[in-house]
Amino acid sequence: MIFLTESTSYFAGHDNICSPPPAATFLAFHPQDNNIIAIGMEDSTILIYNVRVDEVKTKLKGHQNRITGLAFSQSLNVLVSSGADTQLCVWSIDGWEKKKTRFIQAPAGRQSPLVGETKVQFHNDHTHLLVAHESQIAVYDCKLDCLRSWSPKDALAAPISSAIYSCDGLLVYATFCDGAVGVFDADTLRLRCRVAPTAYIPSFSLRWRHPTYPLVIAAHPSEPNQIAVGMTDGSVHVVEPSDVELKWGGAPSQDNGPSNSSNPSPSGQASELPSR
Repeated sequence: MIFLTESTSYFAGHDNICSPPPAATFLAFHPQDNNIIAIGMEDSTILIYNVRVDEVKTKLKGHQNRITGLAFSQSLNVLVSSGADTQLCVWSIDGWEKKKTRFIQAPAGRQSPLVGETKVQFHNDHTHLLVAHESQIAVYDCKLDCLRSWSPKDALAAPISSAIYSCDGLLVYATFCDGAVGVFDADTLRLRCRVAPTAYIPSFSLRWRHPTYPLVIAAHPSEPNQIAVGMTDGSVHVVEPSDVELKWGGAPSQDNGPSNSSNPSPSGQASELPSR
């Protein structure tokens, strides 16, 4: 465990200042040296901190609002940062110079520029980048060109709260502020199925004045069809298809008889599967 507020020279330098130092908002470990940590800050900067020598090696500046996401790519030798300013920045991990920046584009019908938390994750291939914002999920290439995107609509119309790749990189899971979970094909962002809030959230939580919903999502490290979701009420739910032989959006096994799920149609209409 690392106690940043007690150990780093950066924070020690704020001892004589009345106001508290900016809070750390995101952490990511260097892929080749676990003594190096990138620390996203509330004041929009990124600290490159060396644990071994207890020293901030450099401070990266380029965002206009707090840092909400960091992702390293070992094959590209870069760090990608995202912020509440909806800006993406690419930094070389050799000299920490900024290589490229881009703001995510507002979907049709949304006012521009966008604001709000923006999260990033590299695919297993370390070249494709998943970007999640309340208005969209999108996949970018190494040049920060948007290859494909999906925006809330129809049965999944609520704002997106989080998104992540499955451990095998074949699926994208997205959680929504109404409690629903969407499962997408990673290659196309085609919706495979929707998990209704009633499938995993206790009924009493749904009846609250402010219903609970997922704030964060984590993919199981070896089971691509299983996720954990952290909720606004502090609870954590593990979600997977109710039939162990059933994949998201797939057909049920004959042994279990019919259910309310179906294969995705060519038109892109998704099935709605029970979870357990």
